[in-house]
Amino acid sequence: MSTAIYSHPDCLLHDMGDWHPETPARLRAIEDQLILARLDGLIEHCSAPLADEAAILRNHSRGALDLVRDNLPPAGEHYPLDGDTLLCKDSYRAALRAAGAAVAATDAVLAGTIDNAFCAVRPPGHHARPSEPMGFCLFNNVAIAARHALEVHGLERVAIVDFDVHHGNGTDESFRDDPRVLMASFFQHPFYPYTEPGPVTPTSVNIPVPARTDGSAMRKVVEEQWLPALHAHRPQMIFVSAGFDAHREDDLGGMALVEADYAWITHRLVEVAREHAQGRIVSCLEGGYNLSALGRSVVAHVKALAELD
Repeated sequence: MSTAIYSHPDCLLHDMGDWHPETPARLRAIEDQLILARLDGLIEHCSAPLADEAAILRNHSRGALDLVRDNLPPAGEHYPLDGDTLLCKDSYRAALRAAGAAVAATDAVLAGTIDNAFCAVRPPGHHARPSEPMGFCLFNNVAIAARHALEVHGLERVAIVDFDVHHGNGTDESFRDDPRVLMASFFQHPFYPYTEPGPVTPTSVNIPVPARTDGSAMRKVVEEQWLPALHAHRPQMIFVSAGFDAHREDDLGGMALVEADYAWITHRLVEVAREHAQGRIVSCLEGGYNLSALGRSVVAHVKALAELD
């Protein structure tokens, strides 16, 4: 498989303070582990462009965009959007790079230039609601990319898979009534953002799991609930909200996954994509706050995307 990593130095500029777990060091940890794993020369590296406003507005209201763009504080200060989501002077630019990576990766995969891509970007996206930022997230990168595939490229069916420890409430809200989009996830419950799980439907397979859920229990959810829904939906492209905070070493979550579990999930998604979507996958970084576990887990994910393990 031909796999690319999309990123940009601007994604390091979004900084919510030394106390905040969603830190620029996350991307440096990923880069270090990719080098240590000797993947650097085997994976194409692509520079993320700035997303244009039209791409953001396919999924977000004008008010949500303006809230980020128009409240950037002076250098050295922060503007709080909620209790744990803050803006610095470069946050809007970083957010446009993160969304731009997802859109550019979608274009490249659909053009056949690459088979799949991982977007090593921040700020993350899956809590960002159509109407407002939330939970470390400014714009919903995966939702923006999925809308780009549907509305610009004319795809008829896509799937969004989310394996972050937290429910991707913003993504769920974005596509809840859209029969073109299947969302499949598992997430620790009860836990932030404290949304109540909706019923399982042909296009909504969001499965709450208890704290301390390990890889064997997660694999049962994927095999018994995700995979039948994915095959029934027959997506023409798969988008992944790749959060790695369900790792057993991550103190911001309470689950017990390890690197091999992320590799296993990714292999299953590659198989589904090969059968229904010409292998097309775009994955975007979400959570993951233990820097060592994050870097190792991303390596496992990227190696599985590229079929190097």
